[in-house]
Amino acid sequence: MAKQVTPYNKTDESKKTQVEDMFDNIAHNYDFLNHLLSAGIDNLWRRKAIKHIAKYNPKVVMDMASGTGDFAVDTVKRIKLEKLVALDLSDKMLDVGRAKSKKKGITNIDWVKGDSENLHFEDNTFDAMTAGFGVRNFGDLEKGLSEMKRVLKDGAPLVVLEVSEPDAFPMKQIFGFYFKVIMPFIGKIFSKDDRAYSYLPESVEKFPRGEKFVAILNKVGYNNVKYTPLTFGTCAMYVCEK
Repeated sequence: MAKQVTPYNKTDESKKTQVEDMFDNIAHNYDFLNHLLSAGIDNLWRRKAIKHIAKYNPKVVMDMASGTGDFAVDTVKRIKLEKLVALDLSDKMLDVGRAKSKKKGITNIDWVKGDSENLHFEDNTFDAMTAGFGVRNFGDLEKGLSEMKRVLKDGAPLVVLEVSEPDAFPMKQIFGFYFKVIMPFIGKIFSKDDRAYSYLPESVEKFPRGEKFVAILNKVGYNNVKYTPLTFGTCAMYVCEK
């Protein structure tokens, strides 16, 4: 079994614990850095995912690995929902999301500290689920995906967005230099965390992207699994149903 990529390479702590610590450390300026480093393109990716789940007319939605809640907030603005559960390991990231939704007057988001591998929800609870740039941080990927499937209703959609490495020249080379050299340098300056923005490209490189992730989703038991490369392959959108 291949060694897991972890934020701090601490042999005495699980990946899950290290990921929680990392996001707690960078929560205070995560939004600033995220929008700076992505040039806002991540907003377009999320809106494409929201447009997909909107076809199912969901009323109760979960945003998995919600972080500071950009996906959650954008979803409730664009789809008329009864409730959205924004779940994340890091309470400090969720605190940013709570403040964000309060400022915007949004009242139908429940901000929940939780673990993808042990969801405290009944089977068949959610009409749809989104997961933006978070599943690669799971300690046990298949277990997390299985739990997500358990709490989805039959036929309900899951949309996963993940950063991906382009294959074609010259985007592969441009992306590689930016992602592995420029981004960690800028991230280190602004976040004051030596590892957080080095862990990001490492985790993307090790993540089973494309058809490999499709195969995992199929193995876990999802149906109608497809993926679409976005923005020259720098992001992938995976769609499937329970």
